[in-house]
Amino acid sequence: MQTTNNGSANGSNFRFLHLEDVYKSYDRVILDDIDLSVSKGEFCTVVGPSGCGKSTLLRLILGVESPDSGTLHLRGNEIGYPSPSRGIVFQRYSLYPHLTVLENVMLGRTLPTSFFERRSKKKEFIEEAEYYLKRVRLEGQGDKYPHELSGGMQQRVAIAQSLLTSPDILLMDEPFGALDPDTREEMQLFLLELWDDQKMTVFFVTHDLEEAFFLGTRVLVLSQYYTDGRGDNHEKRGAKIVGDYPLEKAGIYSTKIKNNPDFIQLTEEIRSVGFDPKIRQHVNEFNLKHPDSFRTLTQEEAGS
Repeated sequence: MQTTNNGSANGSNFRFLHLEDVYKSYDRVILDDIDLSVSKGEFCTVVGPSGCGKSTLLRLILGVESPDSGTLHLRGNEIGYPSPSRGIVFQRYSLYPHLTVLENVMLGRTLPTSFFERRSKKKEFIEEAEYYLKRVRLEGQGDKYPHELSGGMQQRVAIAQSLLTSPDILLMDEPFGALDPDTREEMQLFLLELWDDQKMTVFFVTHDLEEAFFLGTRVLVLSQYYTDGRGDNHEKRGAKIVGDYPLEKAGIYSTKIKNNPDFIQLTEEIRSVGFDPKIRQHVNEFNLKHPDSFRTLTQEEAGS
């Protein structure tokens, strides 16, 4: 086993979130030896070609799926089944249409409790839900039903629903993908302000490179378009993290950064190395610039 950067082949160098030697297959290999460490408070955005396994990686961290092999830890504890420690927001609004906004937000408290506890703590649960509705700028909207809200407002409810359980990490799977461009940008700004205020750790999957760079403190590029010492049978090769870029968050509330030449240049670099099947970096050439980045390779993988 060969290890590069800041990692450890035996997993002793744990960060807040730590994945090592993770493989996942269905009818073919999807994730091929994923190594990832994330510090608390990081806003990680994940990009890559369609079908490369971005959502699969998120589901492994959520705990709804298990790896074929490898280790996944959160706060030094092995990730098991889904728990309130991992909040989730999906692209399609995860709200129950027959419940009010307030009732939807309260689900994180009411579902795990007994009927009698729900009755005795009803006032407490309502006050807590109203607090988080206020945090997502939906104060006074609790009595409405989801269909009475815009798409952006529904996603705010879903975020409030996730925040209610005070998760260690907030997982987001293309949460703004169904929104129109103006609403999407509004939600990007809102999420950045919330992240900065709450000091959350966020793991955000998106197909939009501009969104990834605008939001993230760190961009992870997941791709099956690479080569290594195992030969040229790329059709059976799963995705690896082929790029790991730290980003500055100065002026995070301004969309002007999207027109910055460095921003545009980095976007084009990632589009080339991660999305173009004709350009295949060798595994030893991956651009893993982030200080928490590491990589473990078998001797076969590392071969020239």
